[in-house]
Amino acid sequence: MPESLNKIVNQDVQLRPYNTLDIPARARLFASITSVEELQQLLQESPVDTDDMLVLGGGSNILFAGDFPGMVLQIAIKGKKIVEEDDSFVWLEIGGGENWHQTVRYAIDKGWGGIENLSLIPGTVGAAPIQNIGAYGAELADVFERLEAVNIASAEVRTFSKEECEFGYRDSIFKRALKGKFAITKIVLKLSKRPEINSSYGAIQSELERRNINEPTIRDISDIVISIRNDKLPNPEALGNAGSFFKNPIVEAEKFEKLKQSYPQIPGYEISENEIKVPAGWLIEEAGWKGKKIGNTGTYRQQALVIVNHGGATAEEILNLAAKIQESVREKFEIDLVPEVNIIS
Repeated sequence: MPESLNKIVNQDVQLRPYNTLDIPARARLFASITSVEELQQLLQESPVDTDDMLVLGGGSNILFAGDFPGMVLQIAIKGKKIVEEDDSFVWLEIGGGENWHQTVRYAIDKGWGGIENLSLIPGTVGAAPIQNIGAYGAELADVFERLEAVNIASAEVRTFSKEECEFGYRDSIFKRALKGKFAITKIVLKLSKRPEINSSYGAIQSELERRNINEPTIRDISDIVISIRNDKLPNPEALGNAGSFFKNPIVEAEKFEKLKQSYPQIPGYEISENEIKVPAGWLIEEAGWKGKKIGNTGTYRQQALVIVNHGGATAEEILNLAAKIQESVREKFEIDLVPEVNIIS
């Protein structure tokens, strides 16, 4: 390895501290990147083929199915600054290595709205556009302006507009055509100085009523979302998990109506005239998996959608459990569950 990279790259690194599922795996090479220039230097001088590189954020949406034989690139680029503003909005540029939730609270402290519903989502800012993070009636695409990324193969910097990111439900071009081909170094969000409160999600509205809050602020919404998430989801530091293991499936309206005949209580949220989103957690719970423990893994007692590591679980155990859950849901509802977690094999 070139001597110039010795300060950046470490060899044979245990990845357990870098994934919230707490799964042991080793990377042959590991580099923590703190600037675009550092990343470009590494890409240009690395002894590893670019096809054998993995870009890692906070490790909150990843399952290592085994040791990684190439180089793991952890994007640790920090910084926040206003790059444009007018009477109504600020355009905030944020380094890809910043913590997402801390960024949300930073915006709230400034009085800037638009991402408060996305409070307490784990992970880094740079990872947020990859799956177009979303929760409680909002998603990143609602406030996204553009991002800057480095091409892994050429080390060239490229700017992507919102349209070029091709955002969908928990999806973007970086999960499809450009998967693994770019490292996101910074993003720009358009945040409102005159926030519009989004309390449309049922659980938020119920909690507002319970707290007797008639005119909520963005901080109220954030605090409620944090409370709801803490009630439903385990803290990864106490119980290894990667949040929602599966995406909420989207089914045709006709199929949903047929399901309602057999399961009148099935919840659904209209995506379009012909599409209904069904909560995967409800399907998994109805299939009998909520709180079930098999070996060192299982589903969380409060939320069936979350697969947890009770301590010492292997990737094989988690994948076997996920497959059994998928099979059960398919047999009962004729719905295929797709993992939201990125499985690295």
